[in-house]
Amino acid sequence: MKFMKLGSRPDTFYTIEAARSVSSDVSSDLIIQLKGSKYMLHKFPLLSKCLRLQRICSESPETLERQIIQLPDFPGGIEAFELCAKFCYGITITLSAYNIVEVRCAAEYLQMTEDVEKGNLVYKVEVFFNSCILHGWKDTIVTLQSTKAFPLWSEDLGITSRCIESIASKVSSHPSKVSLSHSHSRRVRDDISCNGAEIQRHRQTIKGWWAEDIAELSIDLYWRTMIAIKSSGKVPSNLIGEALQVYASRWLPNISVKVKANKDAAASSSDSDSPGEVTSKHRLLLESIVSLLPSEKGAASCSFLLKLLKAANILNASSSSKMELARRIALQLEEARVSDLLIPCLSHSSDTLYDVDMVQTILEEFMSQGQSPPTSPPRSKLAIQRRRRSRSAEIVNIEFQEARRSSSASHSSKLKVARIVDGYLQEIAKDRNLPLSKFIAIAETIPNFSRPDHDDLYQAIDIYLKAHPDLNKNERKKLCRILDCKKLSVEACMHAAQNEKLPLRVVVQVLFFEQARAAATGGKVTELPSNIKALLASHNIDPSKPPGPLSTTTSNIPADDQWSMSGIKSPKSRISTLKPKAARDADLDENNMNPDGMGRPSKFKAFCALPTRPKRMFNKLLSINRSGSEKN
Repeated sequence: MKFMKLGSRPDTFYTIEAARSVSSDVSSDLIIQLKGSKYMLHKFPLLSKCLRLQRICSESPETLERQIIQLPDFPGGIEAFELCAKFCYGITITLSAYNIVEVRCAAEYLQMTEDVEKGNLVYKVEVFFNSCILHGWKDTIVTLQSTKAFPLWSEDLGITSRCIESIASKVSSHPSKVSLSHSHSRRVRDDISCNGAEIQRHRQTIKGWWAEDIAELSIDLYWRTMIAIKSSGKVPSNLIGEALQVYASRWLPNISVKVKANKDAAASSSDSDSPGEVTSKHRLLLESIVSLLPSEKGAASCSFLLKLLKAANILNASSSSKMELARRIALQLEEARVSDLLIPCLSHSSDTLYDVDMVQTILEEFMSQGQSPPTSPPRSKLAIQRRRRSRSAEIVNIEFQEARRSSSASHSSKLKVARIVDGYLQEIAKDRNLPLSKFIAIAETIPNFSRPDHDDLYQAIDIYLKAHPDLNKNERKKLCRILDCKKLSVEACMHAAQNEKLPLRVVVQVLFFEQARAAATGGKVTELPSNIKALLASHNIDPSKPPGPLSTTTSNIPADDQWSMSGIKSPKSRISTLKPKAARDADLDENNMNPDGMGRPSKFKAFCALPTRPKRMFNKLLSINRSGSEKN
């Protein structure tokens, strides 16, 4: 830390009868009262350097007694005035970053300028401030912090703005070019002297060397400093984001515990404004941090943004701040963790544990980013193109592969988000107060193509069914409609087949697809448990035979328990398997149209919708049925 000494005489100030005076052969003729203190001094040394005191004495009538001057609006405390008075007497004083602001404000108030005497206090303080304080990193930060006690004076004298500009210019420089404190300089030199793997490990620390130091600033000064740093355009956005995270960790740790403590204090204390003021300060701090977030994607980690959103929920921050955070989180939602998405719900209108609506908003924002899934062009459009132009299937396949590559990044992020959402569903499913509609809404936000398998989704549904045993039959059916049994693994199928909480419709679907998969792969058909056999037998269902998918009138299952086979692709012949997928899709569209343009019967569509391999089994079944009908 830099310092400067002024004057050469020893300190002769002393206290007598609750008053401060100075040892002298001449009796005092001036009494100055300020801040509840009294100083018994002499006119000559003070009036020769203080223009304000000259004017006050000249306006007062001449008296033989000591003249009394009151300074009620004096900036700074009695320490600052005493330093100015000692300077007038030539007594040695020491200036540093810790007292330069109050001395500068006091000297300005007393008008200790060059107009009164050359080399006056204002001039000497300015020289020290510009040549030493602003050149040092720690000195500048300490000086900027001390301006908080004299905001108006510091602004008028340009102390605050000059400190901020100095900090911003140093941040954009390498730490080796900045005059740091001894301990910090040694740490940076150690980092720079590292080699190999060590220099890689410390390189990021060197780049963000300034973040921890300026995190000591109050939010208003920090906000202005960060605006100046961002305006320079020399600091990468990721370093800005890391600095904001350091500041938030410094001032917003365990915010939920603090708010709860404030509420308890408000309940037990008659002074209820104090906890509210603390919450308001934290709210202002959080909203200021949100306003400082860089616009670039990835500048702040998704985990940090979600922590800010949790704090915003707890502090009841403005809706604009919450929506801004939700928008930024949606841009990098694939980086989130399930635990980060568990935002506490503090709304009086909802009894749920977590703020599901906010997560729903984030998911909707994520899905509305204009990224299309990697699917083939629409079938009808492709068929028209094939009729208009004789384009080979290979060319169509090339176009399809290009479309897939162009959107592969967005598809990859949606696959990751789907995993995260399924894990989130497993957590919120434990909440007994979570409405079924909100659970389904979260699950349906993710498109079907983003879930290659439904094992995690099935687990979430199973947890919800266990946590909500009072669901009626229709509600359980509604819940299970979001589940695609074809995408369940063998283990999940076996668990679902024995899950008594699932509707019978889902159990039948699981059994059929598992049996068809085992038959198609040539594997052994799994023996069903006795309780499942008894359940199916009570509904006249033979698990060894697939239910008749082509007819809905002969089934013994009630209408609301019948299941659909839609959505399963069908091959043509062995030759058709050599065609590209896009060409097969086009053939399917053309074959599904009658000459008169009308669609084929629903039974034929259902047949075409059977899986690729199990269709061979159904071809045999159909041939047996036809031969039996001909005999009859």
